[in-house]
Amino acid sequence: MSHPVDVHVGKRIRHRRWMIGTTQQQLAEKVGIKFQQIQKYETGMNRVSASRLWDIAHALGVDISFFFEGLENAAAQTEGDMPNDILSDKEALELLRSYYAIPEAQRRRLFDLARVLSDSAA
Repeated sequence: MSHPVDVHVGKRIRHRRWMIGTTQQQLAEKVGIKFQQIQKYETGMNRVSASRLWDIAHALGVDISFFFEGLENAAAQTEGDMPNDILSDKEALELLRSYYAIPEAQRRRLFDLARVLSDSAA
């Protein structure tokens, strides 16, 4: 089983990579490894060494501390909870992008529907 810190660091790698529009292949090439290793880091299956994390941080244009931001809050989060940093969730970001691609009148109707559904689920 993966350690929660490794999973969190992997999610932060994926989040940053995705936010700057870099593929796993592109990141792997910048770091000098195979893209499968990036996949394993991002899932938390493999632990990222300090030197590799340094290289990844440089390739993604962030400080190493970026990968540990929100770690305390993530540890307290339970399954089914909304992420503490909603913008670190790839699915949530894709949903937001798709939502704002919908014409405004239809988007408002979708918003109203989502509110009704969430109220009835509570």
